[in-house]
Amino acid sequence: MAMVDIAFDTYYTYDEMTAHLQALAAAYPKLAKLTSLAKSHRGRDVWLMEITNPDTGPGHEKPGFYIDAQIHAEEHATSATALYGLWYILTNYGSDEEVTRLVDSQVFYVLPRINPDGAELSLVEPYYAWCGNGRCLPGEDRLEGLVPQDINGDGHIVNMRVPDPTGEWKKSERDPRLMVQREPGEEGGQYYRVYPEGLIRNYDGAHVKIEKQQDGNMNRNFPINWSPQEYGAGAYPFSEPEAMAMGKLVLEHPNICGMCAYHTHGGIILRPSMLKYDADMSPRDLALYKDLGAVGTRLTGYPVISTYEDFTPDKTKGRHGSLKDWVYEELGIICFSTELWDMERTAGVDKKGYLNLGPRDADTQQKVFDWVLDNVGDKGFRDWEHFDHPQLGPVEVGGMVYIWSYRNPPGKLLEEICHNNTLFNLRHAAAAPQVRIDKLTVEALGADLFKISAVVANHGYLPTNLSDVAIENKVAKPVTVALELDNASLIINPQRQDLGNLAGRNERKFNWSNWGPQWSPTAKPAEWLVRANGPDARITAVATSEKGGTHRLTEALA
Repeated sequence: MAMVDIAFDTYYTYDEMTAHLQALAAAYPKLAKLTSLAKSHRGRDVWLMEITNPDTGPGHEKPGFYIDAQIHAEEHATSATALYGLWYILTNYGSDEEVTRLVDSQVFYVLPRINPDGAELSLVEPYYAWCGNGRCLPGEDRLEGLVPQDINGDGHIVNMRVPDPTGEWKKSERDPRLMVQREPGEEGGQYYRVYPEGLIRNYDGAHVKIEKQQDGNMNRNFPINWSPQEYGAGAYPFSEPEAMAMGKLVLEHPNICGMCAYHTHGGIILRPSMLKYDADMSPRDLALYKDLGAVGTRLTGYPVISTYEDFTPDKTKGRHGSLKDWVYEELGIICFSTELWDMERTAGVDKKGYLNLGPRDADTQQKVFDWVLDNVGDKGFRDWEHFDHPQLGPVEVGGMVYIWSYRNPPGKLLEEICHNNTLFNLRHAAAAPQVRIDKLTVEALGADLFKISAVVANHGYLPTNLSDVAIENKVAKPVTVALELDNASLIINPQRQDLGNLAGRNERKFNWSNWGPQWSPTAKPAEWLVRANGPDARITAVATSEKGGTHRLTEALA
């Protein structure tokens, strides 16, 4: 029986989320530490929970796995999944072999809600379609034109269909609640323009101007190919306090060797690159991403795709300043961005693309519409109702509630999504390099002299450098082994020896061949000559890897 009972068929406000995190920290004080990483613009805490077993060593001496969620305000399923992951790890420690092994040998850093201000704006009525943080409030980010707001007071911001003979839309013949595209050259029907629900500032009586939101997009606020032209990129890299806190966390914890950044929607696992074709990536890194990603596909059902090749329709407009690209392209950390939830696939729609802004045709719309009515009800679709708009005249307000249909799943489907993606997080974490001293021998040579021999090995799937990019950027730190002396003296060889990088299992996918990739060492030896200064002399070998952890073995000089 779990010590903390949390329902995972609903979405939680900031206060509710905070209470759940505090309850977990209180119930598992040995394993979990809850701290505030930063304060948001509106004074809310950006919570960080660190999980490890301190009895097996401090967190900074273990491989670290990082998870973040809800950097974008309206992506509520992400924070639910991160919270589930925390709950699952803590409540299964001691009973689940994999969870117990990982908590004993590694450390987890989890930010379940990076963007508490923005999340609150889109989580409660009228459910603002908001991406950014709390630097500004809805309406403050637009100077003129249409400002989305709940004009009919039903607690939802949806759409307005406005009769217009030049309009692009018409009512579906199968169901007048659905709006379908007018065909090229089509005339003689009743046509409409469709706008977001709201009022218009400085309306000229002719054109409904809609400015781009300036609410911010913190996943464009990182110091990699940063561009002020990107939507919501901020004034400069790390200009937003939440993004700055994320950056400091990563840089101050160099033991982080795996990362997952949760988003919605699409039901896909995104891998690098944001700006390169696969052919321009390191072949070994690309193979690593594909092999590790295949585990994610098996556990979640989500395909793994290239952000640039498969998720960027216009290759002249690649994405800049993202977390995933920063930590991989600059720091060499293996990071995936998982886009949770695919309503179209769930509704039985054939998947023809990964970046869809809406249904492609009337048949697709009908399937989606039927599914939403059956599974989400009026929280996902609002029937059209007449409204006398002060500027546009008679209109109808209604349509799909984007946040509770395309963006986030209904509560009854949430826990399965949380569970499957948590399993991938655990398996990704388990792929970390694991440095161990496999052998430590003491050979007496006489005259109180002893030859010390050690073999240091990487037991993990990933190499201790993680990636070729880390080596190329000179950020990969070598594995070292040092000898600590207790009542003994060093005679020959440096006390601390540099072993370079140790390969992981990922390099050996096939039997050895002249025509295949040549293998790098997964283990290396080290030797010392020492003198015992008394009968209680002993030595401790300490193997250290920034990404693969620290391991110690002690032997007496007998």
